[in-house]
Amino acid sequence: MKKIFTIASALLLALAACAQTQTIRVFSHRGGRMEHDENTMQAFQASAKAGYRGFETDIRMTKDGKLIITHDSTLDRTTNGTGTVEEKTWEEIHALDTKKGNKMLTLDELLEFLKPMKGLYVEFELKTTPVELYPEPRLREYCEKLYSAVMAAKPADAEYVFTSSDYRGLRYLQQMHPGVDLLLITGKPLNDETIALCKAMGISRIGAVMEGSSRASVTKAHKEGLTVSLWPGHSVDDLVLGAYLGADFMCTDIPIEVKKFAAKKTPWLNVIY
Repeated sequence: MKKIFTIASALLLALAACAQTQTIRVFSHRGGRMEHDENTMQAFQASAKAGYRGFETDIRMTKDGKLIITHDSTLDRTTNGTGTVEEKTWEEIHALDTKKGNKMLTLDELLEFLKPMKGLYVEFELKTTPVELYPEPRLREYCEKLYSAVMAAKPADAEYVFTSSDYRGLRYLQQMHPGVDLLLITGKPLNDETIALCKAMGISRIGAVMEGSSRASVTKAHKEGLTVSLWPGHSVDDLVLGAYLGADFMCTDIPIEVKKFAAKKTPWLNVIY
């Protein structure tokens, strides 16, 4: 704990010494998965009540074509069920509870919840792996259903971004819906390789891991016209590090704790939630 405090304190002092206000948008990852029951209405409601209008979520498609909010392809970790999401019908999924006693959420339900809010920033992650669960015809069906539902419910002032580490879905959306707002997720740091990949794909947003990323790489990405989102966001240290690196966006798994911390410890940082 002492080591963590020292790291955060050192970064805070370095940033405060810059004597200028920096803006960063922080969004609630899966509704705040380390504080709440991830990807459930309970989680999104709690983050919204705390003042967040930035969210991230994950979408999969059931056997009968229903889009639901869940991260894993298997049900075992988060629910009282077993098996593969994509091999179950919506009726079978709806009969389950999460391990914390909540119902699984549909995309339509989440979109309806978000619709009245102002100033939204939402990342909709295409969960289309393992790839064998989404062969090309099914991938196309998934992408069209997702795009149509999200865009039909999008408030006029919202930023709705489709994200993925599976290039196939991003390419399909890019080809079929020119101008769609996309973000490429990579499990690598922001560096020459990942910047070049994003540029080659014609995507203007990148989500990279903080470990191995540098202020220089973020500066280069900005010069190349890229918007930088960094992850993970497991602690307040991650927020401070992301700000130090110069990120435009940061996810957080602890939205309530981060908001309390930033209000007291980072007056130089203009955090948009």
